[in-house]
Amino acid sequence: MDDIKVVILCGGKGTRSFPFTEYFPKVMMPIDGTPIIIHLMQSYAMQGFTKFVLAAGYRQEMLRDYFKGRFREWEIEIVDTGIESDTGERIKYCSNHVGETFFATYGDGLGNVNVTLLLEFHRRMGGLATLTSVPLRSQYGLVRFDERGRVESFAEKPLIYGYWINAGFFVFQRGAFDLWRGGNLEMDVLPALAEAQTLYTYHHEGFWRSMDTSKDQHELEKLHQQHGPVWLDHTGQAGITH
Repeated sequence: MDDIKVVILCGGKGTRSFPFTEYFPKVMMPIDGTPIIIHLMQSYAMQGFTKFVLAAGYRQEMLRDYFKGRFREWEIEIVDTGIESDTGERIKYCSNHVGETFFATYGDGLGNVNVTLLLEFHRRMGGLATLTSVPLRSQYGLVRFDERGRVESFAEKPLIYGYWINAGFFVFQRGAFDLWRGGNLEMDVLPALAEAQTLYTYHHEGFWRSMDTSKDQHELEKLHQQHGPVWLDHTGQAGITH
């Protein structure tokens, strides 16, 4: 485990988070004063994984300045993966910085995923890659009513069980690079691995949220202020899944 590194995608332009991302990389967006990337790295570090490879690109100088002289208890490499590179390309550019098995994840998503159990699942399945999937959450509130049309209740952005989405928190074997196809992780690389029947999914039903917009940032900050960093409760008992 000591040799397993964590590749974090943090080189995109984050256009949906403008105007913050006009000056900073998206992963520097704060949650209660601390950049989201630090919350994410703390999640891995608390579980014993403290070697990080940051797949940087856009505004990478901000990352280099921020991490210089900080977090000496962690091993942090910042790799220039290009400004215009896509997600799959960024991971491949980090191939010389990882070992036989490595984690990878998006830099803008938080979840109380027990990555030790994820790794155990990955090894048990024997594939080249594993992704973490979570139940789909409706982006709209639902109206519940009886047969006469009388409204009974409302459900604000409920989980839609039976449908699962890619939440990141990947485990890869180096052998996956032999099957790497195209530049986009979601549209090219993962479908190629699935076609080769060597991609598995680990189901996570605990907390998970992505921070795509300023609205998401405000919601995560409110959650942090009210309940603390629920994404660091790796027992899966955080009790908050939204």
